[in-house]
Order: sequence, then structure tokens, then C-alpha cells
Amino acid sequence: MKTEVRDSPAKRCQECSSEHLVRDYERGEVLCKDCGMVLEDSLIDQGPEWRSFDSEQDERRARTGSPMTFLSHDKGLATEISWSNKDYYGKRIPHKNRAQIYRVRKWHQRIRVSNAAERNLSLALQMLNDNGVKLGIPKDIKETAALIYRRAVEKNLIRGRSIESIVCASVYAACRMVNLPRTLDEISKASEVNKKKIGKSYRHLAKELSLNLKPTTPYSYVAQFCNKLDLDKQAIVMSEDIVRKSIEAGIASGKGPTGVAAASIYIASVLVGKPRTQKEVARVSGVTEVTIRNRYKEITKHLGIPGLE
Repeated sequence: MKTEVRDSPAKRCQECSSEHLVRDYERGEVLCKDCGMVLEDSLIDQGPEWRSFDSEQDERRARTGSPMTFLSHDKGLATEISWSNKDYYGKRIPHKNRAQIYRVRKWHQRIRVSNAAERNLSLALQMLNDNGVKLGIPKDIKETAALIYRRAVEKNLIRGRSIESIVCASVYAACRMVNLPRTLDEISKASEVNKKKIGKSYRHLAKELSLNLKPTTPYSYVAQFCNKLDLDKQAIVMSEDIVRKSIEAGIASGKGPTGVAAASIYIASVLVGKPRTQKEVARVSGVTEVTIRNRYKEITKHLGIPGLE
């Protein structure tokens, strides 16, 4: 089997300076696709020595566990007993043995948490994972949020504050770090924690952990709001163009980024022939209809866009 070398784009053939290099796994060589010169030989295959033809077979033949994760208080290094009533071979566990297996699971869960600190960390990380699922954020962002929360625990920033607010603040900070922000209203709604408490906890974390996060821009919210409104790529491009012109004209200066993004999407939806009402846009963006109308009037006036009333 031969594959093109893509992990080192700066690597060139010593003979013809070509970048078209191929890795031949059967011979253990890296050779030039153009002139045929062998650049490396005796390569070590880092993959497994066995083959699998489906995910179930791959899982059964693997001899290692899951990778480490910050979403578990023990980083996923402990053994877990599955809650399914099936044994290793996939056979159902008899009813007379299920009560015994249940007790084993219960005591196994208890001994994994040795003290109050671990119990609180386990509770917080479970809460963080649940909030991440409700918000629809990917696993890497939840891992980042868990790492922020662990740093806060190490610096004793949790004392005197609720676990819920610190968890929500960690999620908010992680989303901003990867430029995929969620509004405080969204996080507050998903976690049922007061928005002001989340904001206060976030400012505390940002100061004590020196997060140095840049202010969010309207660009960060356009794609997210458009997807929720079921608008296509044309509307997203149009909205981003309106946002860019608004920033260049100084209209967005001192204004909330979500309000500018919502007004731009409202204008773009009408211009592309797929209008959304101000009420619909306000619902997904978390700003009021009054704010959208004010930003809409400012943008249309300064950019010379014809009235959309």
C-alpha cells in the first residue's frame, strides 16, 4: 500500500527537489514519485499488527483502553463497569445475578471517589459535560473547559462561590478561547444559573488565571445564528459582508456584538429572499427586538441600504 507523504510538506527530494513523496508501507520506504529515488528505508510501522473490518472487531481486538480525558475526575484511568446487562461475550446476564452485579457497580462507583475534593470535582465535571451536551459544543471545547476548571480548583478559586457558576464560567471561557462563543443567555438557559453570577465568575477566572481573551466580534456569532435560523451559505456571506462594512464605518463600536450580528442577519435574510422576522432573530440571538430595530436602522442609514420595512 502506498500513500502520499503529507505530514512534512517542506520535505523535498534530494535529486529533483520534488515535493511529491510517497510512503510505501510494504517495503518500508519513502520514495520520490517523480524520479523514483529512495529517500528513507527501514521505516517502522506504528500501527497495530492486526487488521479489523468493522468498528466492533476493532474494539474487540484492541488491547488498550480509552485515551485520557479531563472530563473525568480520575482522567479516565480507572476501570469502568458497563451498565448494560450483558457480559463480555454479549450474552444477557441472568436475572438472578443482576442484583449482585448492580451492587458491584454501586460499590465500584463509590470507591472511585476517595475524599470530598474528588467528589466535588466529579460532580462539577459531570455538570460540565451535561451543559456541554445541552449547548451542543464539541468534546475538545469541553476538555478545555474542564482544564480551566481544574486550574481554578488548584488555585482555590472555588471557595466562596457556587460550583455551578464556576462550571458555567469555564464553559463560557473555553468557547471564547476557540472562537466559537456562546452567549451568557444560552449558557444561563442550559444550566439554569443566573446570568449575572456567570459573568461575575467569568471575570474572576479571567483575572486570576490570566486568560487574556480578546473581545468577541459579531463575526463569531453569524454562522451560529444563521444555522439556527436555517439560512444557507449565501445569507451567511451576506451577513458577514454587512458586519465588515459596519465595523469599517464605526457603527459596531461600543455596541454589543450579538446585536450587530442579529441586525446584519435580519437585513441579509431579506436581501437574499429568505426573510426572517425580528422576533425569530431575537429568539435565537438572545437580544431584544428593540435592539435589533435600533441596530438595523443605524446600519441601513450609514451603509445606504434601501429600507426593508
